[in-house]
Amino acid sequence: MNNPNGPYPGRQLFLGVTVKGHPFFSYLVTGRSPESRERKAVQIGDIIRMGPLGNQPYDPLRHYAAVKFENTSGLVVVSNGIQTEAIFETYKLLLNTSVAPSVDFVEKLLDGAGAEPDSYHTPRIAGIVTSSGSPDPRPVFILGMKAFNTPARGFQISPAPGKMIGISTYKGSLDSPEARDPGTALPEVDFSGFSANDLARHLFDISAAVYKGNDIRVCAVAGIRLEKGWDLSIQNVHQ
Repeated sequence: MNNPNGPYPGRQLFLGVTVKGHPFFSYLVTGRSPESRERKAVQIGDIIRMGPLGNQPYDPLRHYAAVKFENTSGLVVVSNGIQTEAIFETYKLLLNTSVAPSVDFVEKLLDGAGAEPDSYHTPRIAGIVTSSGSPDPRPVFILGMKAFNTPARGFQISPAPGKMIGISTYKGSLDSPEARDPGTALPEVDFSGFSANDLARHLFDISAAVYKGNDIRVCAVAGIRLEKGWDLSIQNVHQ
C-alpha cells in the first residue's frame, strides 16, 4: 500500500492500537530540500529529537523535540515542533490532578504556537496518548492541528485494534505542497505488526517517494506502550 496522504505528506503522525490491544504512535518526517533531508532522529533520555547532521547550525523549524514520553504514566506527546514539551507538561499536569484530558488544551497550545513562519505556512500537528488516570487507566487518544489563519482543531479518536488514525501537514503533492485542510477526514491505516520496529518500518516503507532524484524520507519513529513502558524504534535514512 501507499501512504494515504499521497507521496508528500510532509510531517505525519499516527495514533493507534495493536491487534493485541497496546496503544502506539508513529511519526514520519519527509523533506524535499537538502536541508530538510539532512536530519536524523536521536533518542536522548525521555525525548526523541530531530537534529542536524554533523555541525550544521541549529534551526528551530527543523530541529526540535519530536517525542516526549513517560514510562510510569504511559503519557506520550508527538509533534512537529517547539510545542512538544509544552503539550507534554500540560497533559502531565492533567494526569496528576485527575482532570479529564480534553482536546481544549491542545487546541489552546497549538493556537499559541501558530502555524510555522515559512513560505508554506506549515501547520503545527500533535498527537497525545494519555488516560484519565486512576481509577480509569484506559488510553485516551488525541490529535491536533493548527493551520494558518484557522483556529486549531483537536480530535479525540478511538482507533480499533489493528488500526491507526493520523494527521499530516500537507495534502500530498510533491510539486506543489499545500497545507492540509483540518476539516478533511482523518486517514485510517491497517497495522498487523507487534513491535515498535515493525511499526516504524511499516510507515517508512509505505512512504517511499522520490523528488528530483532523491528519496524524500528522513525518518520514521514509533512507540508501542507495553506493561513495562514504551518500546521505541527509530528508522533513519542517515545513521
